[in-house]
Amino acid sequence: MMEIDEQPMEMNNTIATTTTMNMNTFNNNVMCLLTDSEGTPLGAPMYLPQNAGPLQLQEIVNKLLNNEEKLPYAFYILDKELVVQLGNYLEKNKVSVEKVLRIIYQPQAVFRIRPVNRCSSTIAGHIEAVLTVSFSPDGKHLASGSGDTTVRLWDLNTQTPLYTCTGHKNWVLCIAWSPDGKHLVSGSKAGEILSWDPQTGKQSGKPFNGHKKWITGISWEPVHLRSPCRRFVSSSKDGDARIWDVTLRKCVMSLTGHTLAVTCVKWGGDGMIYTGSQDRTIKVWETTHGKLIRELKDHGHWVNSLALSTEYVLRTGAFDHTGKQYSSPEEMKEAALVRYNKMKGNAPERLVSGSDDFTMFLWEPFVSKQPKAQLTGHQQVNVILCFNFVFGFSKIQGLMMWKRIYIYIYIYIYIYIYYMYR
Repeated sequence: MMEIDEQPMEMNNTIATTTTMNMNTFNNNVMCLLTDSEGTPLGAPMYLPQNAGPLQLQEIVNKLLNNEEKLPYAFYILDKELVVQLGNYLEKNKVSVEKVLRIIYQPQAVFRIRPVNRCSSTIAGHIEAVLTVSFSPDGKHLASGSGDTTVRLWDLNTQTPLYTCTGHKNWVLCIAWSPDGKHLVSGSKAGEILSWDPQTGKQSGKPFNGHKKWITGISWEPVHLRSPCRRFVSSSKDGDARIWDVTLRKCVMSLTGHTLAVTCVKWGGDGMIYTGSQDRTIKVWETTHGKLIRELKDHGHWVNSLALSTEYVLRTGAFDHTGKQYSSPEEMKEAALVRYNKMKGNAPERLVSGSDDFTMFLWEPFVSKQPKAQLTGHQQVNVILCFNFVFGFSKIQGLMMWKRIYIYIYIYIYIYIYYMYR
């Protein structure tokens, strides 16, 4: 009888132990649902252990997406980035696990660095230093300006010269293509601006004269605002910026107000013009009457450069990788507007400024006069900025500007050219 009684007791102990282990396992797991930034689920909800962190989640996402090459991802819960284990995060932020926990995954930029061990092509022709270069909006041609006072046009497919444009009396300091690709303008150290026909390489009309000192920057009105392109803005060492009409061949507006040299200028996608100056300010202008509408003053030294978050689509207009051609200016304007809105998203256009004070500021000029963030770290002067803005920028990343917007800063210690602008 004793043996008969002991068997049920032993079985009950086993069942109790198994039930306790299952309960412990259940209590240590969290029901989670992985979604992308648009809310699309990545499979069904699943139980994840509380000791799972970003590395484990990356493995799961790569597995579910069937990525042949493992890609990096960042994860967010309630707009906060997950950088620790799930259990620690839930305890610290007091997040309830009674409902399914939604985790948003965001793909991160992949930087592949290869050593430059060979030059694909050498394009020779200028007999003095090349001071400025610019790709055409369709990416098929290149324009270069030189200390030999010429502008040269190059065919990038054959890597051969097309035209040599002569007419400047001094060094060519800056060049800019119109976003529709119909015009090319160049500014020189003599303060004159010339326009060229990219199809023939010949000068279009008389020079644009008005600036008293050398040209420091040129920027075209975006094609999604007006097509065909007619207006561009130039900045100068003389402290002014001027808006020109390439059809009327004259200055239609002068933007005056800076007390020292204007070092850089950008025509934004919302129709505003931004000018940076050695007077340490950035001024924002409307382009209907040329009125000053905002002044940004936080820099402690000269403002050397500006970059816009939408700059890539402003420069390329309606052209993209498909090589599509447009039958009318209206069709081109519509296509450029679609590209601009896709790049901009729901966020305002952002501006980055670089200064002699070794800092950069991130601005949202339409939202506030105060900078969104101060970006520090450089030990020397910030000379050139390039803003590479990722499509589909999310509000989740909005507060992590320096880390998440992927601003690539290229510092050129080219003393000769740099001090020439001063």
